[in-house]
Amino acid sequence: MFTGIIEEMGVVKTVTKGMSGTGLTILAKGVLEGLTIGDSMTVNGVCQTVVSFDPTQFTVDVSPETLKVTTLGMVKAGDPVNLERAMRLSDRLGGHLVSGHVDGVGTVRDRAQDANAIQMTIAAPHEILKLCVLKGSIAVDGISLTINEVTAQGFRVTLIPHTAKVTTLGVKQVGDPVNLETDLIGKFVERLLREREGLPRQDIKIDQDYLSRRGLI
Repeated sequence: MFTGIIEEMGVVKTVTKGMSGTGLTILAKGVLEGLTIGDSMTVNGVCQTVVSFDPTQFTVDVSPETLKVTTLGMVKAGDPVNLERAMRLSDRLGGHLVSGHVDGVGTVRDRAQDANAIQMTIAAPHEILKLCVLKGSIAVDGISLTINEVTAQGFRVTLIPHTAKVTTLGVKQVGDPVNLETDLIGKFVERLLREREGLPRQDIKIDQDYLSRRGLI
């Protein structure tokens, strides 16, 4: 589990493609502290497992499914990437609960300076937009952001100067793809409600007997 608070921007050193799969080696510094083989790390919001590391870099193996449904299949040597280690139970939850399991890919449709902030509009599939709510949370390339507007085609977020400086969204331009993960709690609620719609309706009479049988009075 992650928070969506990016710890560091790393740089892709090599992309290795072969019959056995794809490997990414990423240059980093801060996220290497205390790292062990098998640890989880988000790379642009995608949860990956560290398979090797040394004092300057780490390597992850990217599955065919991940290449298919995220932007990791598009990265190349020299690209900056957002990095976050898995949270500890004792950590402050500064962003929101992020699983690192990307729901889909969106596209930057507009980027406009607004005083010291950047207003960014991102086009997204309907499956993602139906789980977006005004002032709710969403992870964009692993970054926890607040949704300020939702339309039929996309949503708008605001980047403060700090976010633009320390994450890849500061250099994203119109047309660039981004990984999207909707709020985890919202997905569970949507699934429960969807399944409940298929159940026969039960008319419940809230009276004294109902409350008493449930120990409420």
